[in-house]
Amino acid sequence: MCSSCGNEFAKWSGFCPAQGCGSQFPLVEMAAAPPTPKGRPGWLATKATEVVELSSISSGDQQRDPLPSSELNRVLGGGVVPGSVVLLAGEPGVGKSTLLLQMAQYVAAKGEKVLYISGEESPQQIKLRSDRLGFAGEGVLMLPETDLASVISQLDSMRPALAIVDSIQTLYTDDETSGPGSVGQVREAGLRLLRWAKDSGIPVFVSGHMTKDGSLAGPRVLEHMVDVVLYLESQEDGGYRVLRAGKNRFGATTEVGVFEMTEQGLADVSDPSKALLSQRAGGAIGAALAPVVEGSRALLLEVQALTSPSQLPAPRRVANGVDYNRMLMLAAVGSRRAGLELSGQDIIVNVAGGFKISEPAADLALVLAMASSLYNCPLDPDMFAFGEVGLSAEIRAVSQAQRRVSEAVRLGLKKCVLPETCSDGLKVPEGMKIIGVRTLRQAVNAVLSRDRNKGQAEERTSELDWESEAALEPG
Repeated sequence: MCSSCGNEFAKWSGFCPAQGCGSQFPLVEMAAAPPTPKGRPGWLATKATEVVELSSISSGDQQRDPLPSSELNRVLGGGVVPGSVVLLAGEPGVGKSTLLLQMAQYVAAKGEKVLYISGEESPQQIKLRSDRLGFAGEGVLMLPETDLASVISQLDSMRPALAIVDSIQTLYTDDETSGPGSVGQVREAGLRLLRWAKDSGIPVFVSGHMTKDGSLAGPRVLEHMVDVVLYLESQEDGGYRVLRAGKNRFGATTEVGVFEMTEQGLADVSDPSKALLSQRAGGAIGAALAPVVEGSRALLLEVQALTSPSQLPAPRRVANGVDYNRMLMLAAVGSRRAGLELSGQDIIVNVAGGFKISEPAADLALVLAMASSLYNCPLDPDMFAFGEVGLSAEIRAVSQAQRRVSEAVRLGLKKCVLPETCSDGLKVPEGMKIIGVRTLRQAVNAVLSRDRNKGQAEERTSELDWESEAALEPG
């Protein structure tokens, strides 16, 4: 069986031969399922259904249960849909179990029961976590069980308002001969939980492990079965957590939720831009502001770059929060087309706060940060920039320019560098200076032309001062 697309084959043949799969993992051997009696298995037995015309179905029948967390509601599309199956994935230690326990706390606060099925931790360990969160645990019933049949039986008898499974890799069934966490076991557990949720109308939240390459562990068919796939992301030493929707049948997949890890658990960050800019050092060299659109929200992120003459034959390139290949392309374009001597420089790029930027609108801000570090000149602290950089050093237009400018105005910024085509029809607020540029060289000259020589002179002066002080030292 292919762990990515779920196709089955009669014999092992290396990589998956299915057209369009492209999996980089070999096929996994599966044991033949034991023969089943005639008829459908008991867990698949459902009541008879009727054919209903689409026009007669009311769209208002699908109710949502909103949660106290505004960030969770944003990512889920307004709240939890009854009968939905939500898969929460993330790296170890990112806060999946903490977020699930907080959701149990939200539902239990309404006087409803929550069944927490734990296959990895003991009830005493979860109690310690709830004490840290300041939650006594009323209404949350613990079930330390890994047998799938027993789990389904308990769900049928208790009928809770919310079911939480942590994690699906620990569940097993005797119908599969492979061990827990294998492709067959995960697929069977996901299918049975999905069938139970749809029949009962009770939402089920399931946590899943991540592999080394950042993908969800287990077969890809598990992502196809569930209704919502959420990814909880964080960088090393980052206090913020970003919740993204990789799949959502009840809402948009472009929305993100921002949380901060505190002693009381994950706290909502309703204004991430303001929280990040409050820690910004004014007049810092090699730092530029880039407005990034995530769903219906514009985030103002700080892009930092550090350049240093390399002592190695091949200069180092380090990227945190941005695509590595994208950074290499921008460094090459800046060196070849904009007159920035970056070919012999070590370049380190970082996005403050542990965020990740995936859209090309931050290209211009990233190159300006590199130029600021190269010439040792700080950028205007009230300036922000956005625009896509092409291979010919042209600055291309990006979408939702008005939303990006409005977010910067709300935070008190007064100078904007953007593609010249984006300035057409743009409503410029009073006191905002707009600089439209067509090429990367024009953008660099617009923000660094006055202070470039001054910065290089200060850098040379500091080097001479250091040499003179070193000459006065004994020996």
